[in-house]
Amino acid sequence: MGKGPLSFRRLTSIRHRKKGSAVKDDSAQTSAPSSPPPPLPINAGGPIVGGAGKAKKKTGGARWWMRFDRTGAMEVVECDKSTIIKRASVPARDLRILGPVFSHSSNILAREKAIVVNLEVIKAIVTAEEVLLLDPLRPEVLPFVERLKQQFPQRNGTETALQASANLQSPLDPEAAEGLQSELPFEFQVLEIALEVVCSFVDKSVAALETEAWPVLDELTKNVSTENLEYVRSLKSNLTRLLARVQKVRDELEHLLDDNEDMADLYLTRKWIQNQQTEAILAGTASNSIVAPAHNTSNLHRLTSNRSASMVTSSTEEDDVEDLEMLLEAYFMQLEGMRNKILTVREYIDDTEDYVNIQLDNQRNELIQLQLTLTIASFAIAAETLLASLFGMNIPCPLYNTHGIFGYFVWSVTALCIVLFMVTLGYARWKKLLGS
Repeated sequence: MGKGPLSFRRLTSIRHRKKGSAVKDDSAQTSAPSSPPPPLPINAGGPIVGGAGKAKKKTGGARWWMRFDRTGAMEVVECDKSTIIKRASVPARDLRILGPVFSHSSNILAREKAIVVNLEVIKAIVTAEEVLLLDPLRPEVLPFVERLKQQFPQRNGTETALQASANLQSPLDPEAAEGLQSELPFEFQVLEIALEVVCSFVDKSVAALETEAWPVLDELTKNVSTENLEYVRSLKSNLTRLLARVQKVRDELEHLLDDNEDMADLYLTRKWIQNQQTEAILAGTASNSIVAPAHNTSNLHRLTSNRSASMVTSSTEEDDVEDLEMLLEAYFMQLEGMRNKILTVREYIDDTEDYVNIQLDNQRNELIQLQLTLTIASFAIAAETLLASLFGMNIPCPLYNTHGIFGYFVWSVTALCIVLFMVTLGYARWKKLLGS
């Protein structure tokens, strides 16, 4: 999404140029590293079973995790819950959220030093330095891994160490601070890639559903058969499941957008920089009190003012969640569009079902009218049968002795039955029991 119309880096850079003076003042007051140092590998000195090392006895509950840091370093290891909890500083219940029990839920949870992401097939723990991805070898997760590799190409280890050492020893340049602030933090870049992959995956499912839906529904309007009805039933089941998936991700983003405090808690890099600034202020206070005891009053006054200015700037930044809000709003609108597409397909299915029901009702009415017509004809024939049965009895009657009376009698009774049928049918039409 960094190159498309939903890119946020240009917007954030424009906004932060307006805040250039505030960033320069804050950077001039305190000296802190621009980004967290690269973390150590998980299997560096730990009892973790690596993919390339010698296999040890598998502990209970061990699963495959992939560690990917901001320098592009990557490793796939098999470790248990306690190792992940200790490394990411997350409670144990967050790992249960990433488990199979909550596989159909969507959550973005902010913790003190990590973000727990559970979106569709992507289950990860994101920190300011690295991302821990669960089950990275699944085919559905591989696109997310490839996007991480493209976004964070692997850099030389010596170059990374020298850069981290320079960041730790040299003060933060104002221009560098402005450039740092204009770029999304590492955790937001990972979150953006996760949302991009999830939206792309869901969008493909929605497109496949639309491609499958229109021909099936059109065929159903032409031919109402058991096979077509079974296709529509399966289509509605898939649509309901897909709508639930989109709705869960959309509701999670909406929940974050409605609460600025939750969005502020997702700024892990900002909290890390603020902690470094606080430590630098405390270290400067201690060093000044030891080196220049004669000027304690002036130094204390200056450091107090610097600390106050830094805290005011930090408070302002804590309330500033525009970057994350723009990021979430863009994907929220994209998910809203997918939801509208699914609802459009569902409305078309409902309209098709209504049309089919109208057709069936019309056929049912035609059958009822045919049944009524046959009932009237049966009534007229029954009247003729009654007269024929009366004259078929052995009852003395003068008409029996009349020559040629049988033909006239039969035709007269038949004509009477036809007249009775027409009169009854006309009465039914007059009462609008039969159509025209």
